Amino acid sequence: MPHTIVIFGASGDLTQRKLIPALYQLHRKKRLPADTRVVGFSRTEFSHDEWRKSLEESTKKFAGKNFDAESWTTFAPKVFYHPGDIGNLEDFKTLGTFLTEIEGDGKSSRVYYLSTAPRFYGPAAEMLGAAGLADESNGPRRVVIEKPFGTDGESARQLNDVVHTVFAERQVYRIDHYLGKETVQNLLVLRFANTIFEPVWNRNYIDHVQITVAEEVTIGSRAGYYESAGIVRDMFQNHILQLLMITAMEAPVRYAADPVRDEKVKVLQAVRPMTPEMLTADTFRGQYDGYLKEKDVADNSQTATFAAMKLWIDNWRWNGVPFFLRSGKAMSCRTTQIVIQFRQPPHMLFSTGGRECQADRLVIQVQPAEGIQLHFQTKVPDQGMRIRQTDLDFRYDRDFPGTMPEAYERLLLDALEGDASLFARADEVEAAWKICDPILQHWANENQPPVYKYEQGLWGPQQSTEWMEATGREWFDACPVLS
Repeated sequence: MPHTIVIFGASGDLTQRKLIPALYQLHRKKRLPADTRVVGFSRTEFSHDEWRKSLEESTKKFAGKNFDAESWTTFAPKVFYHPGDIGNLEDFKTLGTFLTEIEGDGKSSRVYYLSTAPRFYGPAAEMLGAAGLADESNGPRRVVIEKPFGTDGESARQLNDVVHTVFAERQVYRIDHYLGKETVQNLLVLRFANTIFEPVWNRNYIDHVQITVAEEVTIGSRAGYYESAGIVRDMFQNHILQLLMITAMEAPVRYAADPVRDEKVKVLQAVRPMTPEMLTADTFRGQYDGYLKEKDVADNSQTATFAAMKLWIDNWRWNGVPFFLRSGKAMSCRTTQIVIQFRQPPHMLFSTGGRECQADRLVIQVQPAEGIQLHFQTKVPDQGMRIRQTDLDFRYDRDFPGTMPEAYERLLLDALEGDASLFARADEVEAAWKICDPILQHWANENQPPVYKYEQGLWGPQQSTEWMEATGREWFDACPVLS
């Protein structure tokens, strides 16, 4: 069956940086179905050839050494452009006519990708319905919706309601590019395709879990978005909670969309609701020095650029195991990592040379140095029975050189093939907001905890280190070693 991807907001940054390069790479690798077409839709006036030429230049830039001129010449004829306005029903009807022309007779699968400003998600879905473009009598119709999906629980529910008036839930693909990263998927394999980790993946052997998403960059010119979003909406509600779910979920009965997402939702449902006392004691926020001087930032802004929180998952596997989550801008380095910190041995027989014995830990590096490290105790040669911590190190760039795909490659291909395993479901999104909403409301109403300042290039506020030490633990502050 032929496939068509329609990108709404096609003249935007995401299309040039991620979507078209990903589709081009799939084509170059001969993984994109041969009868796939890509249609751009936005208000900017382009002819087909003008848009192809523009995309050739941007794809050269963002694909880098993976750009091949010969492959582009075979990919470009698959790309088309149809000018239109998301607020104009007639433009959607003419789009439908155009799609029928290029698809020809017979059934055809379509993916509508909403790469627009979030305020247009609902209107775009309604227009697709009004123009008859969601009807599946002539083939599957799916809609891909970018984050953020709502700004709080109520807006997320309203958006779900609007989308569901046009599309059934099975047709809706809420995308979070973190789930397309190879290391995130490898975490599922690590847990459920091996017998050595799952028996100790529980409260009996694990002391705590840390999930860190750190960025070196400041907000730059994004104050218009960031002032209303902040770090919790920008990172926690989607990316970090996705990593939490995959780390903590039970094994699904099979690897398919609904069984996987059923288990993920159970994790969020088991997160302990925060009392006002917990919201003050177990959440932490900061703001990097210089944020107030960024363009379009209010002089008295309380927007958090750093946050940390402690969550508890009240089920048999994780009862009593704290999950520490943190994320920040202007940090020491760019890294996303999951740290599984195991318990200390019940009794230490050997000398550590006066140093405190470090418990074993498993570190999953999601980006940029994708891989897995196991830190464990070994004997120091020729020093009696003295021990120290060393590591086993698996690196994708070493074992699979030159093969790491962009996250959007996997996710776009899954959307074309109708596999929703790595996309969020409606109840999952709403459950995530139930965790984040009370934190945001508490911070807005109580001004607690305070907004601590931190220097750029560090691991957040010093008070964050003290906050963690007060629990008898410490953050794993380690920048990945890039090859």
